[in-house]
Amino acid sequence: MDLLEGITKGVSDLELLDMLTAPDPRPAKHGIRRRDSDLDPLLLAAAAAYGPHVTRNHYAHDFFPAVGDPRSEGAYDWTRFQGETTQARKPRLKYVSRQAPRSQRLKEQGIIVDEEKENGRTREAVDPLRRSDNLPSPTPRATAPSSPPSNVSHTQPAASTSLVTVGGAVEASAGAVEVKCMARTRVPTPHGPVFLHLYHNNRDSKEHLAIVVDPAQFDQDTPQRAPPIRSRSLDAVWSDSETEADRITRGAYVGRLSPTSQRPSVPGAHANITTDNIPSPLVRIHSECFTGETIGSMRCDCGEQLDEAIRQISQPITLPSSASAAEGRPATIPGRGAVVYLRQEGRGIGLLSKIRAYNLQDLGHDTVTANLMLGHGADERGYEVAAAILRDLGLGMEVGEGVRLLTNNPDKVQALEKEGIRIVERVPMVPRSWQRRQHGHAHGQNTLAKEEDAVGLTMIGGGEVHGEDLDRYLRTKVLKMGHMLPLLDESQP
Repeated sequence: MDLLEGITKGVSDLELLDMLTAPDPRPAKHGIRRRDSDLDPLLLAAAAAYGPHVTRNHYAHDFFPAVGDPRSEGAYDWTRFQGETTQARKPRLKYVSRQAPRSQRLKEQGIIVDEEKENGRTREAVDPLRRSDNLPSPTPRATAPSSPPSNVSHTQPAASTSLVTVGGAVEASAGAVEVKCMARTRVPTPHGPVFLHLYHNNRDSKEHLAIVVDPAQFDQDTPQRAPPIRSRSLDAVWSDSETEADRITRGAYVGRLSPTSQRPSVPGAHANITTDNIPSPLVRIHSECFTGETIGSMRCDCGEQLDEAIRQISQPITLPSSASAAEGRPATIPGRGAVVYLRQEGRGIGLLSKIRAYNLQDLGHDTVTANLMLGHGADERGYEVAAAILRDLGLGMEVGEGVRLLTNNPDKVQALEKEGIRIVERVPMVPRSWQRRQHGHAHGQNTLAKEEDAVGLTMIGGGEVHGEDLDRYLRTKVLKMGHMLPLLDESQP
């Protein structure tokens, strides 16, 4: 019985195998017999044994992709299929720019990129601040022997720049300081309106400023008693293609700018106004001080000095009685002058070194010693750019108006005289706290009583700086730097 069942089972298996391997009676769709038809029984057996999720397509797509397409190479004979790796791939095109870097292209055009600026400010390669052709050349001055600073100076100072003629145009020689006013605008302040001027120069990459106080420029209908304080480089015609709108946008206008008043300036229009009976304008050379002007530091009186300088310049000027009576005009004119704001923090050592010097001062050193310990000079400031700005504004010239300099620093007076600025008077800058204490001591008043702070320009405003740090700072200025400021009596409170 078992033998019979085995024979029967074997015959049935042979019949099944013969049926699966017999030729396909159906005609081929493409007229070509499938080359893998003989493998169908084995594939079906393998699929049935592996599970229901495996089909014939797995074999065709995973192992021999070309088998599914009869037109592909090796579709008729799988032994000729060698895989996709042997097929030559087209090279991938790589984009190569033919444009040179911006710095190289600008250099080929004669333009140099200033690497010190973060935004890569460009400037002309030959002379970034060459003198405009329509500006009169300054009169050369003879060199004067150096003399100790005094309140009134009548010396003939030396010029800091020498000019040469190249191709008919006036150019500055090597090493000469040249400035150019790039923009001018009106700014209202607690002490009245001022004209803010922004300057570029060929000495450094900093943007120095000039705060001009001259409200008489707004009234163009009344004859001017004094020449307006204007920038010659700003009023000059920069190019033949510039329009009136371009000139007005950068600030080269006269009067008060408004939607109904837009009058471009004319170079040299006010050069014929005499100043014989008018006091010289008051000028202050002020160095930037972030701590004193912005956060109200009481280690110094810089913020107070900036506000006091603009306040004093804005005061009305009293004319000589003889001149006003003879002409039948008012005895005063609006205040006029300028503050040249130099971007040289911490006496020229920078804000970083200045902050470190503050820590040394807390350890017991004064301002001079702290700078020396950091490897800097006691005062590293320079005034060549300030002198060039004053000349551009027509102040301190040999032919024209001298200046009354608001300062206590004799080195500043001497440096400006060396640069050719004519100083006719030195006006002292006394700290407000010292003025109050001196006044209270003379009249027997309580100097500790505080008055309400008045409005002003900086964080200190119209108030005053006071404290032990300020007293040490001012005494160091007087005793070690020679500032012309009378010290207070130690017995005074």
